[in-house]
Amino acid sequence: MPIVSPIPSNPLLDGRQSERALMVRRGVQLMLTDMGAVVMPELTLVGGRRADLVALTRKGDFWIIEIKSSIEDFRVDNKWPDYRAHSDRLFFATHPDVPQEIFPEDCGFILSDGYGAEILREAPEHRLAGATRKALLLRFARASAGRLTRAELAGVELPAAVDTE
Repeated sequence: MPIVSPIPSNPLLDGRQSERALMVRRGVQLMLTDMGAVVMPELTLVGGRRADLVALTRKGDFWIIEIKSSIEDFRVDNKWPDYRAHSDRLFFATHPDVPQEIFPEDCGFILSDGYGAEILREAPEHRLAGATRKALLLRFARASAGRLTRAELAGVELPAAVDTE
């Protein structure tokens, strides 16, 4: 008899992400982790918008990475300008089949193949206000701790400590 769990097997996969988007996300997460950042996928921001990836760098900067899996995915999205108010830097990330030229010049650009990624255009800096930074840091911390707690309750074996320095 199968065991039914009240906790989904992966709460970060809700059917909205295409296989290509997940591939891009994986490569970007690997790159950011190699850079020493910690990354939160699918973080809901104040106002209800959900960012594809939010990275907290070693310096304490917040980067939002908006993943686009196709030209059409970019064209139908009108929410990404709102992410500037929630990040120190805003990037787009995609895979090699999507032309870089469609993405705005005033945003960073990351190319991912699923096994890694490379920043091809740095994002301009637009520093968060102190109150916004504090609110985002609390949201990031609470979401991280909540996901770890749910994973542990679901029986996922977690390391005793993770060094992020």
